[in-house]
Amino acid sequence: MQEILDLLQNDARLTAEEIAAMTRKSVAEVKETIAQLEKEGVILKYAAIVNAQKIRSEQDVVRAVIEIQVTPEREHGFDALADRIYRFPQVKSLYLMSGGYDLQVIIEGKTLQEVAFFVSEKLATLNGVKSTKTHFVLKTYKENDIVYADQKKDRREGVTA
Repeated sequence: MQEILDLLQNDARLTAEEIAAMTRKSVAEVKETIAQLEKEGVILKYAAIVNAQKIRSEQDVVRAVIEIQVTPEREHGFDALADRIYRFPQVKSLYLMSGGYDLQVIIEGKTLQEVAFFVSEKLATLNGVKSTKTHFVLKTYKENDIVYADQKKDRREGVTA
């Protein structure tokens, strides 16, 4: 099972036939395993990972990482507030953290002003939010094990003796 998951995480376009050949399992066994993983919610989604820096357009997005300090709710802890936060469509990721802040939110908006408005008017005003600290993402070099930065090639000619 883990071997199939690893293969799909690396390339979700692999067919059951290709996975079967790589794992020495039958195609039926691979299909059954994948169906079970989907049913159990282990596999949540298949998605294309897009390098947004390569497709500059009118649909560019501003991404921000927000550190949030909160007061946990009695009997619900951080979960109730997290539930309210992740329902906003701007929120792309939400994590409970250890350290100097409690929650880390990654959001996207069309402009700096839109992101700032979301933080000041929607996020910071939620009951239980004590403070926020916003960091704007300027460039992505690597994300989810994928290198986004163009690899610079050494264009110098080799010297032979």
